[in-house]
Order: sequence, then structure tokens, then C-alpha cells
Amino acid sequence: MTSSTSSSTLPLSPAPSRPLVVQHTLAPPDGRTKYVDIIVDGAAPDVSIRYFTWKRALKADYDVFHVHWPELMIRGKKPLKRFARRRALQVLVFRLRRKGIPIVRTLHNVTPHEEGSAAENRSLDLVDRSTSLYLRLNPTTELPTDAEAVTILHGHYIEKFAQHPLPPREPGRILYFGIIRPYKGVDLLLDSFRELPGDDLTLRVVGSPSVGQRELVEARVARDPRTSALLAYVDDDVLVSEIGHAELVVLPYREMHNSGAILVALSLSRPALVPRSPANTALREEVGPGWVIEYDGDLTPDVIAEALRTVRTVAADAAPDLSRRDWKVLGEEHAAAYRRAIEIAQAAR
Repeated sequence: MTSSTSSSTLPLSPAPSRPLVVQHTLAPPDGRTKYVDIIVDGAAPDVSIRYFTWKRALKADYDVFHVHWPELMIRGKKPLKRFARRRALQVLVFRLRRKGIPIVRTLHNVTPHEEGSAAENRSLDLVDRSTSLYLRLNPTTELPTDAEAVTILHGHYIEKFAQHPLPPREPGRILYFGIIRPYKGVDLLLDSFRELPGDDLTLRVVGSPSVGQRELVEARVARDPRTSALLAYVDDDVLVSEIGHAELVVLPYREMHNSGAILVALSLSRPALVPRSPANTALREEVGPGWVIEYDGDLTPDVIAEALRTVRTVAADAAPDLSRRDWKVLGEEHAAAYRRAIEIAQAAR
């Protein structure tokens, strides 16, 4: 991987004479808040968004191809489907090169959370070698190639959740929320909490489990009457209620780079306990004291107890500073990045 020396901040230039058509590798919004929602809601007036299908990507006219989580484009349950998608990706990259359409890639993660096959890795390398411009969600992300890059922060969810009532926090209530995958360390949280004394403490786990995780969580929840779980992908009103009741959100990921879940918690003025990383440290310094609480090494009962003491020093009516993450500003920054990517692609022809 390369260093961050090629990163830049793009000036906001005047809008072009016609809207830019941007083909994303994202599915349409489904009523539950996801990253695609804020991409759509924050899009600049001169940007028209297209959602992903292979037919549209291979045949439609557009100005920019914007890649998110490229591994999701080519994964599938059956080997034949995976093979067909890898071949389709090769055809797509050839088409983009021939037509001078730039690939813009948002680096949500340094590497995929679940390791793929050698064939998948070759396809992902092809995407990186063909990328005109990287978008980083924080300035600490290392780049896969020496292509140009710009940092555009992950936006907040304040307006998105404002339509739902936020309940008062309950002292001693700890929450994990989000998709439950092995790397997210929910088992570590349940095991540590079980060793934490205090009948006034509760732990709630909310999220859709991946394969094997439901059994893991249910077995641990059964061992401690202070714990409970809602193992499903919940609607926004339920999510806001669950987060609102929490005094502390804990995201005990075994490896963490960028996390939208932290921004969800902070958008609802609930502090988060997370492993220390350059990205989390930068966010902690940005939003103010008491909101992002980092820990080193393993998650332990003492770490959780200390985090609870820390959050109780923050005023009940306080809120983190998320002013740099307004989506109208970020939408304009995306538009400027798209125009820059087009310039790069045209110069390379």
C-alpha cells in the first residue's frame, strides 16, 4: 500500500452545464438508514445518481462509476455465479477504459472484512489498478495504489433520525448494535460484561447475525439475566429507540477502520466505546471529549466500567460536534471529486 502523500482536498468548482450521471455500486434505499441514504440525500444538485445492476453498469450511459465495497459486486453463494460476476467485472472495466469513464472508489475498508479467494483478490486488484480517484473517509487511510486521492468525511445522520422520538438514556444500559459478524467481537463484549459486577447494569445486543453468530449470542445471553438480544435487522424507529435508551454504546470490533455505527451513535448524542485506531483517535479529537472513548488491547470489565464513569462526566443535554459532517457540504465535495476524476480519465486517454 502507498502512503497518503497523494491525498488532496478538492476546491468546489462551478457546476457543469449538465448534471453528472454517477453509477454507484449501491442498491436503492430500502427504508432503513444505510450509507446509500446519505449518498442520495446529500447529492449535489448537479449530480444524478444511478443504482447498481449489472445490466445498467454494462450498458447504460453515465459519467462516473463509483465503487463501494467492490467485493460485494462479485460475491455469491454459488461458484458459477461468482465466476460469471468476475468475468462481467472484467468486461465492465474494459468498457470503462474504452469509453474514458473514470472509476471513483470510496475506501470504506482497507481490505474486505471476510477474506475472499485468490480469484476474487485478482478481480479486486483489477479494480484498484483501474481506479482514477480514491475517496477516503478519514485522512489516515492507506491507499492501495498511487492513484490520486481526496478525503471526504463520513456524514452524520442527525436529520435522518430526527423524525423519530429519542427516549431518555437509562443509567447503566450498554448497547451493541449493527450486523453481527465474527470480526465485530460481540462475543468479547458478552464475555466481558458477564464478569462486570453490578445488578444495575444491563447489556442489549441488537442486530442481524451472520452465519453462526445467532447461536453464539443466544448461548451467552442465556448465561446472564442482565443481558438481552434482538437478533434482527431493525427499522429506524426501533434503532433510534434502542440507541436512545443506552447510556453507552460499545463497538468491540476485533479490527476497526471506518465505522458508520459510531456516526449513528454520535448523531443521537450517545457516546461510543471503541478500540483505539488512528481513525477513531481523529474522530475523538474532532467531536470533543467524552464522546469517543478508546481502549487498548482486549476489552475487559474494567475498560467498560471506566467508560461508564467517563460518560457520566458529560452533561445530559450536551452533543458532539459533528459540524464538519454536514451532507450538503459533503455532497458538493463528492461532485468536485467526480469532476476531477473525469479530468484524470480524459488526460489518460
